[in-house]
Amino acid sequence: MCDQVLANSPTTMDLGLTNKKVLVTGGSKGIGAAIAKALAAEGCRVSIVARDVDKLRIVWQSLGGQARGHQYMPIDLAIPGAPTRAAQTLASPTDPFDIVVHNVGGALGCKDPLAPVEDWQRVWAFNVGIAIELNRLLIPPMQKRRWGRVIHISSISAEAGEGRRELYGGAHPYAAAKAYLNAYVKGLGREMASSNVIVTAVMPGVILSEGKYWDKLHQAEPERVQAFLAQHVAIGRFGTAEEIAPFVVFLASQQASFAAGTIIPIDGGRM
Repeated sequence: MCDQVLANSPTTMDLGLTNKKVLVTGGSKGIGAAIAKALAAEGCRVSIVARDVDKLRIVWQSLGGQARGHQYMPIDLAIPGAPTRAAQTLASPTDPFDIVVHNVGGALGCKDPLAPVEDWQRVWAFNVGIAIELNRLLIPPMQKRRWGRVIHISSISAEAGEGRRELYGGAHPYAAAKAYLNAYVKGLGREMASSNVIVTAVMPGVILSEGKYWDKLHQAEPERVQAFLAQHVAIGRFGTAEEIAPFVVFLASQQASFAAGTIIPIDGGRM
C-alpha cells in the first residue's frame, strides 16, 4: 500500500508562475540578480530596477531580454518620488504586477549607534520607506484581482542585532530598520491575507557578495573571518545569493497561499 501511494505521488510541484509579471528592486547584482534569474526560469516576466545601467543590462540580457517579456529601468530609488516613477513606468492598468520582490537595502555607511537622527531616518527610508511607497501603489491592483505576492528581503540582523563595530561592522541603524521591516511585514501580511495578497519576508544571514563588507574583510583578514564563521554560523561558511533565491521563488508561487506574514530566516544556523 505504501509503495502504491509513493508511486502515485507527483514528482514535480506546480508553482503557477508562468507569465506572472514581477518587479525585483536592486536586481542588478547579488541576491536581486539571482532572484530575477530564478523567477525568469519559472516563466515569469521580470522587471528589474537598480542604479547601474550597465549591470542591469547584463542581467536583463541573461534573462532573455525583451523577447521574453523582461524589462529594466535604471533609477535611484532613494531619490524622493523615484519609487512612484518606477511603478508608473513599468506597470499599467492593463498589465499590473503580480509579484513584487523588495531587495533594496543596506547600511549606507551609517554604523554609529549615536549617529544623528537624520542618519537613522536615511537608513530607514532606504530599507523600509521605498518598499512602503511601492506597496502603496502596487498592492491595490493585486487586491482587486485577489492574487498577489509581495516578498521583502530583510536580514538576520533584525533579530540578532549587530556586533561591535571594530569586530563585525556594527551597522546598528541597519539592524533597527530591518526589525521595523519585519514588523511591517507581519502587520501588512495580516491585513492583506483576506485578499489573497500574501506578504512575506526572508532574512538572509551572512552572504558573500562581491565588493560588499564581508567580501572585503575576507580578502583583507581571512583568519578573522573564519573565526567569526566558526563561532557564529553552524554550517561554517558564507551563504550565496543562489541559496536565497529558491526560497523567494516559492514565496512568490501559488503554493505559498498560507504563508501570510511569514518571515523565514535563511542563515546557515546563526548562533
